[in-house]
Amino acid sequence: MPKRFRLTRRMPVAMTEDAYRRLRRFASEAGLDEGEALSFLFENFDSVTDSETLTARLRLFNSELEARKR
Repeated sequence: MPKRFRLTRRMPVAMTEDAYRRLRRFASEAGLDEGEALSFLFENFDSVTDSETLTARLRLFNSELEARKR
């Protein structure tokens, strides 16, 4: 029996315009709303990411973060 899909947690999320556009595009292509798309991504995080690529991307993002905040 599949688990019932209930969005029980709500949180304010701040993201860049690029990230929000990408989330909306992904959600639209998948036939989901933004909350459902985020739930899918985080519930399946290990299978939708490549750990080697993720580490490199995270390192790059962190190195540029302070400059992007200005």
